[in-house]
Amino acid sequence: MTGILYTADHRMLSLPPLLSWRITHTGSVPCDSFTVRFAYRKEMAEALSKAAGFTAEEDGKTVLRAVVDEYTVDLDGGGLTAAVSGRGYAARLLDNESRPVTYQQAALAEILRNHVEPYGISCKEIAQVRAESVYTVAAGTSQWKAVESFCRAYGGFVPRFSREGELLAGPEQPGRTLSIGKGDPVLSCTLREDHYGVLTEALVIDKTRNKDYSVKNQAMLDKGGQCRRVIYTPGQSTWAAMRYTGEYQIRRSGEDAWTAEVTLPGSFLAFPGDRAAVSLDRMGLKGTFRVAEAENRFDGRRGATAVLTLKPLE
Repeated sequence: MTGILYTADHRMLSLPPLLSWRITHTGSVPCDSFTVRFAYRKEMAEALSKAAGFTAEEDGKTVLRAVVDEYTVDLDGGGLTAAVSGRGYAARLLDNESRPVTYQQAALAEILRNHVEPYGISCKEIAQVRAESVYTVAAGTSQWKAVESFCRAYGGFVPRFSREGELLAGPEQPGRTLSIGKGDPVLSCTLREDHYGVLTEALVIDKTRNKDYSVKNQAMLDKGGQCRRVIYTPGQSTWAAMRYTGEYQIRRSGEDAWTAEVTLPGSFLAFPGDRAAVSLDRMGLKGTFRVAEAENRFDGRRGATAVLTLKPLE
């Protein structure tokens, strides 16, 4: 992999061969992230102090565009090296707050025009989604939250970022499928199921009309779970809105309940949104899963490894 730094005054610095690196793709929040280390020369000082952007390339293809958060220069037994780290373009929206604003039946394109485009982010996909009623962005809300909440509430999807730093504001399309089976060189595999915080019931209450609507999570009830949340909604909520609110809270509570983490030799084997067809009989792990996160690592001792975090398909 090769790395390129871009400075605030529009200069470019191609980094020397990387001694080690870590690239993590989530496509959403928490942000994509990176850390790279390389041999340092004093001529790099000015460029590092003004470093604002970073691009990683593998086999001539961009695998990450990101903002630079930090650099360090180290002198130790290994010589003189520098490290640069940062986050994907979602950071631009997370780091900036929106002013309070109320929309009347806004379309997604209007939300993106006000909360995304001013931060130098282009939108590759824009779903034809419109709010059915008033949509309010409260004071102190990040620009990311303003967009994410709109997409979740009215489109039923989470916006994502491409590896080129473009916002994908539309339902996720399945990517390619990676097969992981008995004959593959699996370095490690961890299966985790955590029921803590997974709701068994969401009770939605409209205080103005003194109405309530209960949504139950039968799968967790069958496992003996007992975790209820009470959610209050603005006055005059429709039954459909109350049901959606309850279902949404239950779905969010269980997003991280089941994960599998598989480590394989190589790098950039899969990206968030891809599928992994897994058949590891010894662990009783079999099925097709969504790649939720991909962490790629390299150093001179261990070589390149890819750690894939898998979650059930929705």
